[in-house]
Amino acid sequence: MRKLLCLLLALTMLLAVAPAFGEELEPVTLTVFRGDPGDQPTDDNKIYKLIEEKFGVTFKFEYLAGDLDEKLGLMIAGEDYPDLFDGGNSADLIITAGALINLMDYINPEDTPRLWAHIEPQKARLIEKNAAGEDVLYIIPNYGLTYGDQIVNAVNGPAFFIQKQVLAWAGYPEIHTLNEYFDVIEAFLAENPENADGNPYTGFAILCEDWRHFCLINPVQHLMGRPNDGEVLIDVSTDEFHTETFIDKPYAKAYYEKLNDEYHKGLINQDTFVMNYDQYIAALSSGTVLGMFDQTWDFNTATYALQDAGMYENTYVALGLVYDPEYVDGREIEEHYVNGSLPNVRRGFGISTKCECPERIIAMWEEMLSDEWQIIFNWGIEDEDYYVENGRLLMTDQQYANLNDANWKLANKAEGFFQSSPKKQGWILDGEFAGNCWEPVNQPEIVLGLMNDYDKEFLGAYGYSKFADFVNPPIELAPYGEAWQIDYTPVEVAHTKFLQLQDSFLPQLITCDPAEFDALWDKFVSEITPYADEFGAYMQEAVLAEAAKVLGN
Repeated sequence: MRKLLCLLLALTMLLAVAPAFGEELEPVTLTVFRGDPGDQPTDDNKIYKLIEEKFGVTFKFEYLAGDLDEKLGLMIAGEDYPDLFDGGNSADLIITAGALINLMDYINPEDTPRLWAHIEPQKARLIEKNAAGEDVLYIIPNYGLTYGDQIVNAVNGPAFFIQKQVLAWAGYPEIHTLNEYFDVIEAFLAENPENADGNPYTGFAILCEDWRHFCLINPVQHLMGRPNDGEVLIDVSTDEFHTETFIDKPYAKAYYEKLNDEYHKGLINQDTFVMNYDQYIAALSSGTVLGMFDQTWDFNTATYALQDAGMYENTYVALGLVYDPEYVDGREIEEHYVNGSLPNVRRGFGISTKCECPERIIAMWEEMLSDEWQIIFNWGIEDEDYYVENGRLLMTDQQYANLNDANWKLANKAEGFFQSSPKKQGWILDGEFAGNCWEPVNQPEIVLGLMNDYDKEFLGAYGYSKFADFVNPPIELAPYGEAWQIDYTPVEVAHTKFLQLQDSFLPQLITCDPAEFDALWDKFVSEITPYADEFGAYMQEAVLAEAAKVLGN
């Protein structure tokens, strides 16, 4: 009966030009799982209160604690599914298990015009075929469906990061290669082994825990001049898209041999290989870690903590490093860390098969893609969180500072829901606010105007206007997208073993006696090759298939 009522109410929403959400709707609590750690919002969170008032919906959040695959495995085994299900980087597990409904049963141009317009430009990448040949879409991407030209004010993805104080101390040098990067960190450490409080600096940290082991594995492809393709290196210069695993190749050996050298110089601590994510964030938040390879979004918590403490000199610059020619037979490699605009395929909320009123969620998402709601989620409440002047969305210093205050956000933002929901990004193209940006951090007046004084002076020393100027502009997105988005489950056994061997051997290679490095590397290659061959062959076929789908071949 409750499901029937939900259906009737949702259909009313979809058919109405301006649905009257609120008290006429039966209140409903949606259970929500997020496949990453997080904090519960406050009971009086103003955006969730507004959602409850307008949609009759409240949320019960569960955030990841522990290992993601283990948690999802338990949920799948017991079919213990929430209403809104975000499987994080292991979303393929819940898709393959049949835990999510097909959203194409609910989304079409007539009944859900906003949702359809949102996905339609990227439908070749997003909509797949099931075994029966039917169109299927299980997750609307949480990020990457951009409007208008791509905006790149900062590097939000992978890079080698270095504290600003290191570059300032060195006289603001241009750093482009692996050797230049470690040389400047070594030199800084030699003269500044401790901070002002007497705490020792760590030269370079490596996060190895669980799926975040990309910090250990992925640098090689970027040093070779490519954006993020997961665990393969792809030659995009021809239509053959030659695809190979990179971790077992001689050019990968060069990176880990360099890390071995830095370890024995004291730049890398032994405990980095056993640090969990919380410990890693705590170390970065202390301001004592000078450099690391990571993705910006992965350590935002540490960045906010440093900013809150006024430790701007300890925040990080993203550098697009490449190999020095000596590592790659004298070749000059061109840096390409930033890719063209890419939908975050299979990442975000799906609606589980246990949800009793999926139509109601679809109707809510449809309304939330309106300009009004996108501004609420991104900017907040007018005259409280932002103000409007001559058609421009603007913030005071304090309003902008609030966006970096974790405690403030728990009471004033709806990140637990919005981060995994469909959203507009890029430019506002129509309406009274056309020409503004959906996200405050991209608004031109805010990028530099509300930047702290330290960062303004730092950029000025380089003659830059934004932190994206430290890397090359985005390159054209390859037809296959980015290969990390491809479903690995058909070769799950080989892929799992492939990853396990990397996790086991690479820390050993970094810490072993230099005299034993070559022999240990040969053993690593010998053991991983059968799994690398199987995984690589599958990925070659999958990359070609994805490219053909998008190109219409």
